[in-house]
Amino acid sequence: MFPTTLSPARNFLQAQTWFKALPLEQQDTIETEVFTLTAERGQTLLQANERTQGWYGVLRGLVIISAPAHVGRRSDFLGVAAGEWFGEGSALKDEVRRYQVVALRDSELLCLPLANFRHLQATSLAFNQCLVSGLNLRLSQSMAMIEAGRTRSPEQRIALSLSRLFWSRTRQLDLTQDELASLAGMSRQTANRVLNVMQEQGVISLSMNRIKILDDTALTRLLDA
Repeated sequence: MFPTTLSPARNFLQAQTWFKALPLEQQDTIETEVFTLTAERGQTLLQANERTQGWYGVLRGLVIISAPAHVGRRSDFLGVAAGEWFGEGSALKDEVRRYQVVALRDSELLCLPLANFRHLQATSLAFNQCLVSGLNLRLSQSMAMIEAGRTRSPEQRIALSLSRLFWSRTRQLDLTQDELASLAGMSRQTANRVLNVMQEQGVISLSMNRIKILDDTALTRLLDA
């Protein structure tokens, strides 16, 4: 994938608490220096074992962070939906990226270049608070996914992938069953079976490319079962 000339992402940036706290001149500088990357479904947006260019936000689409497949299938870690940021760990440590980022659907990323990232880290309290929050969230998500992969049933893994840990902004998910199967690390057939049971139980409702959470309490009970 190649960087493209930025289509204005002002609305995305203006939604960030740390960005709104910056002086207007600094906001203007950031808006002119960020850039975007786009990919179609199934394409790799960011390769593993490359130096990171900055900190990434998902402008549109849905991406999955995964370990590259050396032999056989790849190992998926977690999904990142539109409106979320990722890659703060690699940017903070200035190391090669240990994972790849693949588009689960047509997607576009916004990149805050490393120079801007480091300047904000050195000067902005609000930016650092955002980084700490992001790191804590990624740690919680990663630990939950590791536990789910080792000990949990398909039902629990689907419930986890639909939980507020990964979808805090909405309970109506624009998500296909294929995408959910990828996020949960299972076959589409298994995911479909689990989703149909959950719909019969009144936990969720299914429609074309959409999953609506009807009962968060019941979803939590599935996780704790």
